[in-house]
Amino acid sequence: MKRIFKKLALPLLVLFLTKGNAQPLRFAFVTDTHIGNSTGAEDLRRTVKDINDNSSLQFVVITGDITEFGADEELATAKRILDSLNKPWHIIAGNHDSNWSESGSNSFRKVFGGETFSFEQGGYLFTGTSSGPNMRMGPGQVPRENIVWLDSVLNHMKDPRMPVIYLNHYPQDSSQNNWYEAIDRLKKRNVQLILCGHGHSNHRYEFDGIPGVMGRSNLRAKDSIGGYNIVTIKNEEAVFEERRPVVQTQRQWLQVKLEDHHFSSDTTKYFRPSYAVNGRYPSVKVLWEYQDKSDVGAGTVVSKGLVIATNTSGHIYALDEKTGKQKWVYKTGGKIYSTPATEGRFVVAGSSDNYIYCLDVSDGKLVWKFPAQKPVLGAPVIHNKNVYIGSSDGHFRALSVSTGKLIWDFDQVKGFVVSRPLIYQGKIYFGCWANDFYALDLETGKLVWKWNNGSSNRMFSPASCYPVGSNGRVFIVAPDRYMTAFDASTGKAIWRKQMKDKRVRESMGLSADSSLIYVKTMDGQVYGVSARADSMEIAWQSALQLPYELTPSAIVENNGIVYVPSHSGLASAIDRKDGSVLWQYKISNSLMNPVMPLSRDKVVLSTMDGKITCLEYKSNKGK
Repeated sequence: MKRIFKKLALPLLVLFLTKGNAQPLRFAFVTDTHIGNSTGAEDLRRTVKDINDNSSLQFVVITGDITEFGADEELATAKRILDSLNKPWHIIAGNHDSNWSESGSNSFRKVFGGETFSFEQGGYLFTGTSSGPNMRMGPGQVPRENIVWLDSVLNHMKDPRMPVIYLNHYPQDSSQNNWYEAIDRLKKRNVQLILCGHGHSNHRYEFDGIPGVMGRSNLRAKDSIGGYNIVTIKNEEAVFEERRPVVQTQRQWLQVKLEDHHFSSDTTKYFRPSYAVNGRYPSVKVLWEYQDKSDVGAGTVVSKGLVIATNTSGHIYALDEKTGKQKWVYKTGGKIYSTPATEGRFVVAGSSDNYIYCLDVSDGKLVWKFPAQKPVLGAPVIHNKNVYIGSSDGHFRALSVSTGKLIWDFDQVKGFVVSRPLIYQGKIYFGCWANDFYALDLETGKLVWKWNNGSSNRMFSPASCYPVGSNGRVFIVAPDRYMTAFDASTGKAIWRKQMKDKRVRESMGLSADSSLIYVKTMDGQVYGVSARADSMEIAWQSALQLPYELTPSAIVENNGIVYVPSHSGLASAIDRKDGSVLWQYKISNSLMNPVMPLSRDKVVLSTMDGKITCLEYKSNKGK
């Protein structure tokens, strides 16, 4: 009998530690407050008062889309309201906080003290990561640095079998590009529940066998009162009640059993992205790969045998073009979403720490930096020894590339600038997140013309596309799914049209002979629109067929090959003459930046999850 007791004692002790330590919990689960919406602030104030009046609630979790547009003013308003809570509260960002952030998602972590959280309560570990993609339209994505952080949290748990509750703005399925990176890590621990928002409704899910619960939006929407959820964890069960402030109604709508699923021994197969396409083109070979610990949220540039990249830890760095080995790195004070530009010995990029930086290409040492009043998210262009760049402070500037001296300053930009401007016929063109598109005199910075799309919705702004110019015209594509051709001199719209059954968005580019404007549709087709026709005329069509597609990254042609990025890490190379697909290669399952050709047979790909890959392609076509 004593032997039996000794054999059972240790398992019983472990069982007690993993189950018995969990204490009853009762907390508020708030999500999708959307401050900036017409009722968002009032709805949140009502919820805060209701939570404060409920002494049974121990803490509050808030799972993203805190704001409507990620604006600094919206974030400040949210913070003021939430600071009146009389209980601890924990917050993460959603796509609305990061996709359109004038601060490059810097303000969220400054205002709220961070963009992730981890705490223990009642014997449970609560851990939450933010969700983007930051500054880009596309499926959801946990930032690479948040994944690295989650790894550290889970690997340093005092008790590896402590029950874990994970929080993210998105449902943890294929609506988020890298859902499996978080899931695979969580399943090595005792994960019992996932909480999310995004869908604005109460809903029960199962994510890879893990119970998941989506909470309703705090907004009232078409109702007169908003609401949130009260969650009670007791006796290995989570009970969800929808709470409506003011009328003080409470409805129990879900009970979820909480248990240790022992996923470490689980052999069930769940859906994961396929890389089978890489086996179809054996002539495509990886020369080198580089994995950043942060997001790479901008394109790359090559100069003097170096591939120059940036990341959201604020680094500008150089990789050897032949080996991918890092040669130098320079640290700025903010996240970077600015694709660098180079000329001679200089490389220039903006940072969300409110500075424009110029470094020496050979060693990464600072040549000069120029202060802006707000983050610099736009990509620079260099022309005739001057660098041109927009920022979030309402300014568009021209600086001497060698000295950083201000040449001219246009200070009448209504919204913030995030794209790369176009220099064409003595003018510089760019859009902003305020529905405006500008043409300035390249020499003086004076306004030549300005166009507004007439929408009251800032999310329809022509801000993310790289404009192109041809045949005396400037072309843009915007999130309102319109393509517009302007007279480059006057700004008169020559034509403005939505393709019938072909939903174009920001991904576009110019053919090498300037005869075609490449556009990509949300349905995954690539077309060439005539640069000369008096209306939208499709003059070329590729055989490429992608799935549903959102990435705003530019399309590039080089040496007769058209390179098309995707929001799922798949690069496609298309023959310019006949539109056939030459090759495809998938380097990750994340949003791609513009492809950077090195030669006809060599390209550099980069994706937002921090992967930079150099590919070589050998073709006998046309020989």
